[in-house]
Amino acid sequence: MKWGEDMPEYLTPGVYIEEIDIGPKPIEGVSTSTAGFVGPTDKGPLDPRLVTSFEQFQRIYGGFRKDSFMAYAVDGFFRNGGSRCYIARIIGKGAKEANLSLRRKEEAINVVAKGSGLWGNELSVMIEDGTLDPNLFKLSVANGKKPGEDEPQIVEVFDNISTDESSSNYYVKTVSGVSNFIVLSPKGKAEGAEEAGAKPKFVPLAGGDDGKALAATDFMGGSDGPGGRTGLESFNEFDDISIVCIPDESKFPDVLADALVTHCEKRKDRFAILQAEKSSTDIPKLRPPKASKYAAFYYPWIKILDPLTGLPILVPSGGHVAGVYARVDQEKGVHKAPANEVVNGALGLEFNITKGEQDVLNPRGVNCIRAFPGRGILIWGARTAASDPAWKYVNVRRLFIFVEKSIEVGTQWVVFEPNDEKLWARVKQTINQFLTSVWRSGALMGTTQEEAFFVKCDRTTMTQNDIDNGRLVVLVGIAPVKPAEFVIFRIAQVAKGSEVSE
Repeated sequence: MKWGEDMPEYLTPGVYIEEIDIGPKPIEGVSTSTAGFVGPTDKGPLDPRLVTSFEQFQRIYGGFRKDSFMAYAVDGFFRNGGSRCYIARIIGKGAKEANLSLRRKEEAINVVAKGSGLWGNELSVMIEDGTLDPNLFKLSVANGKKPGEDEPQIVEVFDNISTDESSSNYYVKTVSGVSNFIVLSPKGKAEGAEEAGAKPKFVPLAGGDDGKALAATDFMGGSDGPGGRTGLESFNEFDDISIVCIPDESKFPDVLADALVTHCEKRKDRFAILQAEKSSTDIPKLRPPKASKYAAFYYPWIKILDPLTGLPILVPSGGHVAGVYARVDQEKGVHKAPANEVVNGALGLEFNITKGEQDVLNPRGVNCIRAFPGRGILIWGARTAASDPAWKYVNVRRLFIFVEKSIEVGTQWVVFEPNDEKLWARVKQTINQFLTSVWRSGALMGTTQEEAFFVKCDRTTMTQNDIDNGRLVVLVGIAPVKPAEFVIFRIAQVAKGSEVSE
């Protein structure tokens, strides 16, 4: 060992086994298929939650509603192959949470709906003795009533919980962090709290209010510090989101499109799906609302079967497109363009786009969704909204996001290591190994590694001033695959027996 390295003391004769850390460290590719949706829902918490199925979304946030496309988008996401998404519920200014104070013997318990809105007024709770110990108690949560029934529908039960703060079953910890519907806290005084009563019964919460009508700022959100962020702003707390969409973007089209693009450009680790407004028929003027290599724009709206009425309804395509992104990522890889892919659940389109119309729209970065007889309804475009031709393809931009994020996460061990030649060699080996796996997956051009990528980390990439100021500079170049957007067959007529020269 050299001076300055970890040098254990050897005081007793014997054999010593030591583990040393040499060579490259593996970089694991990050997920690219986790979406984030912002919008109003019937109920639920205002801090974003991860959902992994539409059934879970309905359980926590409610179902379809006439004044929002949020549930339709989430349903479309899962129908098209999505498996994980974050939901950022929003509500109008001045909204209030339903609440109730109950008294259990000498303890006053404050019950608050998990999330503001009128929905909390449909909640009710019942306290009774614990099943195993009468000194403990059982809390049941009900949400509305089943059709044709007089009793509320029980949705959660917490049994054998305690009012003792030192207990592992203390009700604040046991319920508040687990329940999808309520938060419990001790009330300062027992006066005014409703007695649970000798005969248990459900007691309703009250005071919930939806507040004012939604404004664009509600979608964009704000920040009251960690844990207090809302709307789109709340997604800054989650590094695993890679696709973002506002299903009700058409309510404030220009403002919300700009907010989505700004969010993605600032983060540089996620991609925005933008949607055309309904009834956009002026083809010569139709174009993405904002130029950006971190966004793609889709047109027109799609027609699906409305679960509320059983009749066809037009909805923006963002949720379904996000699901296609996730499906392609999982089945083929992020390097595959999310195009020439069937939109599951789509029965038709608001407008049937012709080839001539797409000839105008495609170069502008408008990705058309088209119906092809015998093939279904397909996404027929893979352009970003970028003005820079180097970033015109969705899969190229998203591949770079994947590579950059994976390297960032996988090289955190480098920070504060001695900045010398040994470290540079390990970093280079680490990134080389990762890019080799990316190349072998088919994401990079070239028949050899040298053609597909390069990694430099030495005196040519950093100056002595960089080293003296704690900077380690790595230069990475990759050759991404581009989609075969225009497939051209040149066919000629030749005479029998004549020679053909290429």
